[in-house]
Amino acid sequence: MTKSITQVTLKNGLLVMLKEIHTAPIISSWIWYRVGSRDEPTGKTGISHWTEHMQFKGTKKFPANMLDKVISRLGGHWNASTSHDSTRYYETMPADKIDLALRLEADRMTNSIFDAKDVASERTVIISEREGSENDPMFRLGEAVQNYAFRVHPYHHEVIGDMADLRAISRDDLYTHYRTYYTPNNAVLAIAGDFETKSMLERVRSLFERIPKGITPPRLARPEPEQKGELRFSIDGSGETTFIQIAYHFPNATDPDYFPLQVLDSLLNGASGLSYKTSRLYRALVDKGYAVDVSGYSDASIDPSLYRITITKHPERKVEQAISILDSEIMKLQEKLVSKDEINRALKQARAVFAYGSENITHQAFWMGYTAMFSTYDWFITYLNKLARVTPQDVQRVAQKYLQPASRVIGFYNPKGKGG
Repeated sequence: MTKSITQVTLKNGLLVMLKEIHTAPIISSWIWYRVGSRDEPTGKTGISHWTEHMQFKGTKKFPANMLDKVISRLGGHWNASTSHDSTRYYETMPADKIDLALRLEADRMTNSIFDAKDVASERTVIISEREGSENDPMFRLGEAVQNYAFRVHPYHHEVIGDMADLRAISRDDLYTHYRTYYTPNNAVLAIAGDFETKSMLERVRSLFERIPKGITPPRLARPEPEQKGELRFSIDGSGETTFIQIAYHFPNATDPDYFPLQVLDSLLNGASGLSYKTSRLYRALVDKGYAVDVSGYSDASIDPSLYRITITKHPERKVEQAISILDSEIMKLQEKLVSKDEINRALKQARAVFAYGSENITHQAFWMGYTAMFSTYDWFITYLNKLARVTPQDVQRVAQKYLQPASRVIGFYNPKGKGG
């Protein structure tokens, strides 16, 4: 997992990251672009996600109607996604078929068509996706929390964008966005799997180095001012379940406090997918009948983001009871040092989650590009060591610093006809 990688920057600025893994005859190739919803001004929200969709409409060399069939027939799979900080595309193929993926990505870095009819049809698809999401209570609550937590920074809006912008963005807007950000000097190519580094690098050079370097893309510089007090709001919607989401402002992934906060999250909510029922909040809220479920998560982001705790309220309890218990558990962390044994249990869970999330070749290639968006690959290979250095004093300090009511947003989702 920590085997060294080869990193080369081509003449046009493309960062190439290669990692040989000879456990299976498979190669996974990821192309990452440094553009996401944080790069979108008001009036253009959702344009990065929409541009991602347009990349699947094909080029003259690779028509859209052939790609799915060919990749599936060759035993591969491919997909893409957009986040606040980046857009990424991947293909995982049998090792002797990876050249198709490399040729495809080199071609659509510059030659995607953006046909007006495709833009119109995709507008309908994305608006429908947005409308479907609005039927999900957790989407509505999460979006509202984001809106309240960020007044200035472009993390304010969801990746899919605001409906008004989705109706107004034009074909020319999309194509300009594509030409501005889809350049080799704004991209990272991460490849992991069963190949020989020298020959792979030669092939990458032959396909990508001919692509001209682009201008340095513009970046929005709108840091979020410090929040001066707790914000609370409620929204009404369909369903029968009341949800509560509490969001604390949280440092970015390269801040030294990021790591003790990960340990703190494991103590409160348990490592993702592992032993969460032994976590402090689960025992205090769910086991004692104040909530049906509780979970927490945070992003590894370029700029300071949010740490969110979501509580599914028990139908026979009041929301203030759940919040009071949450505050009590946080206060315990702020006032009393956690035992070293409890931290060690949290670290053991974190190691297991980390191992599961980086065990296969596709995941290995993912982590190479993902960490390049906000740091370097060293962030990945030193992650567990940094967690292991976290002390009880570190956990207490970050709990006192970040988990304060004055810097949080609390949102309530009230089902129609039910009390919140």
